[in-house]
This record gives sequence, structure tokens and C-alpha cells, in this order.
Amino acid sequence: MIKSMTAFARSEVSVEDIYVSLELRGYNSRNLDLAIKIPQIYSTVEDKLRRALTDRIARGRIEIKVSIENNSEFAETFSVNESLAQAYHTALIRLKSALKLASEIPLEVVAKKNGVIESTENEINTEEIWTVVNTCLEKVLAEFDAMKSAEGQSLETDLLSRLAFIEDCINRIDDQASGMLGYYQEKLRDRINVLTSGLVELDPARIAQEAALLADRSDISEEIVRARSHLAQFRQIMKAPSPSGRPLNFLLQEFNREFNTMGSKAGKALISHLVVSAKTELEKLREQIQNVE
Repeated sequence: MIKSMTAFARSEVSVEDIYVSLELRGYNSRNLDLAIKIPQIYSTVEDKLRRALTDRIARGRIEIKVSIENNSEFAETFSVNESLAQAYHTALIRLKSALKLASEIPLEVVAKKNGVIESTENEINTEEIWTVVNTCLEKVLAEFDAMKSAEGQSLETDLLSRLAFIEDCINRIDDQASGMLGYYQEKLRDRINVLTSGLVELDPARIAQEAALLADRSDISEEIVRARSHLAQFRQIMKAPSPSGRPLNFLLQEFNREFNTMGSKAGKALISHLVVSAKTELEKLREQIQNVE
């Protein structure tokens, strides 16, 4: 099944005091490249998220933005550095005395000193957080996959039309190649007549022998059979449920090899023109395959 690598999806889930939102953006890439943005305190959750995405997405650059809020009353506590607070207060009293100030020293002045009061996170319940994240992930992946499939349908339509053009080229090449023996016989007669100004009597048997040798050297029947086999494989891979980008890209290389051989072996101008047309369409196919997962 053809799926695009470009897509976007966003979802959010709230379970009791835990709120999670996930945003996925997909771009073209030769391999799977995950860029996960998540609060540092949830690094253990990030590992689980990375494994889950690796199991579900074959390739592409995937940017994931994760927001997690734990509103439990036990989610955050504060610690007080009493020694630092006392030392800082004493220093302020000395300063007040040195400046001969009569004003009181407010509590908030001491409390604002860096390190006096600090927030501390309780131990993260990874499984509890992951349960909510995974629920949200399933929702966002369903939307993400639906968008990739929709884009993939447009790609599939384009790929099939280009395959039809290439198949027509192969059929026309086959038609031209089937008459190569007669083509070379006629070509040899014309060439000898030009060189000898028609003064030499031609030996039909020798002409037939030489033409047969030329036709054998330029025989492309095997290449045509393999090219048709590649066409069938290409269409089969497109229908398969597994990701098709990599196998299709490999198959295009094999396609190109067959057409290169046809072009080098065939001595007929029309066949050469058809090979060029087919290779041009193969290049367009290759460009489109770069968008396929």
C-alpha cells in the first residue's frame, strides 16, 4: 500500500490529574529519523515512545512534540535551605546596620534568594505517565496514518500512469525487436550497394548469415522479459500492506539496468528513442518514490 511520508497530526488526552498532548510532523527522509521534544524529567517515557514509533513507522523524518502536565497534589514539593536563609538574613542585617537603615527585612526578600526555596519533583511514576502517553499516541498515530494514506492515493495514481507509459514503451520495443533479422538484411544490402555502387552481385546466403549474427548480438528478448517482470513486481509491491518505498526504489534500479542494456544492444534508432523515453519516465518515478514511506 502506498503511503506518503509527509503528514501532520495532533491529539490530546486527559486522565485524572495527567494531561498529555502529542504533535507529529512527517517529512521525506531516506531512513527513519526521530526528533522527540519532551520535558527532560520524562526521559524514561521518551525511550518507550521512541520504541513505539520505530515499530509503527518505516521511514521519514518524524518530529514529535510532547507536552505532559501532572496536576496531582503530590506532583511537586518544595525544599527549604535553612542554613542558606539564615546566613543570607544575617548578611542583610549587617548591611542594614552598616547603612544605618531602620526598615525591617521582609520575609519575601530572603525567600527570593536563589537556593533558599527550590521545587523538587517527586519520583516519576513512569508506567502511569506512559499509559496516558500511549493512549494519546494511538489516537495521533491513527490520524497521522490516515493522512499518509490519503496522500498515498494521489501518489499511487501518478505512479500507475507512469507505469502504463513504460509498459507501452516495452511493448513497442518488443514489436520493433521482433523484426531485427529482416531489418539487418535490408540494412546490409543497402550498405553494400552504396559502397559498391551496385556493381557487386550480392550473395543472399552470406547476407542472411551476417544479418543473423548482427540480430543475435542485438537480441534484447531477455531484457524485455525481465522488464515486464519488474512491472508486475512493481504493481504487486504497491498493493502489499508493508511499506513499499525501499523495495520500489531498488526495483527502479533494476528497471534502469534493463533499459540501459536494451539501449546499448539494439541497433535500431526507433528502439533507442523508446528506451530514452522509458528512462525519462523512470526518473520521474524515482522522484515520486522519494515521497513514499
